[in-house]
Amino acid sequence: MKKPLIAIVAVASLCVAASGAAHAQDFKEGTLLVRARAVHLDSANKDSTGLGLAINNKTLPEVDFSYFFNRNIAAELILTVPQKQTLSSNGVDIGSLRHLPPTLTLQYHFDTAYGIKPYLGAGINYTRFSSVNVLGGAADVKRNSFGPALQVGVDIPLADKLYLNVDLKKVFIQTDVSAGGTQLGTFKVDPLLLSVGLGWRF
Repeated sequence: MKKPLIAIVAVASLCVAASGAAHAQDFKEGTLLVRARAVHLDSANKDSTGLGLAINNKTLPEVDFSYFFNRNIAAELILTVPQKQTLSSNGVDIGSLRHLPPTLTLQYHFDTAYGIKPYLGAGINYTRFSSVNVLGGAADVKRNSFGPALQVGVDIPLADKLYLNVDLKKVFIQTDVSAGGTQLGTFKVDPLLLSVGLGWRF
């Protein structure tokens, strides 16, 4: 996943270098940008339990809302539906769980030529784990996770009020793993999220 990150950063850098004020008036106080995106989740799968825990990578739907306080500063709320993941130990399936990971970020959007809007963002993720079924109930995970989220992306105008969006996020998600009431260690999902979609400006 390093190549997509390098590509997005390169695009953002080129856009900033070509800085201009074209279409800056389109993003003013009160502007709402609504996006629908397809997101590929690539988990880091790090754990201290010694069990070699991992969840499967997958592509999932997402919708997000960016509210602009002015033409450069916006807050983005990222939402999806609970996602079912398979949990494995050293490559062997041991159960499943669902996670709901809403994320809120504060972004800075750069003014560039041709209305292209690269941005950087940072914020917080809350993940709720549910429908946990690990080893038939013999093992469990902590239900709540809070962690930072970082992002870089760009909105490219396609037509009046319609944008192509490419976004890359690093989200820090972890949970404690226990069995028989004894904590075994911490499992870090810490996914890299690459998304592509369309945005509508209101």
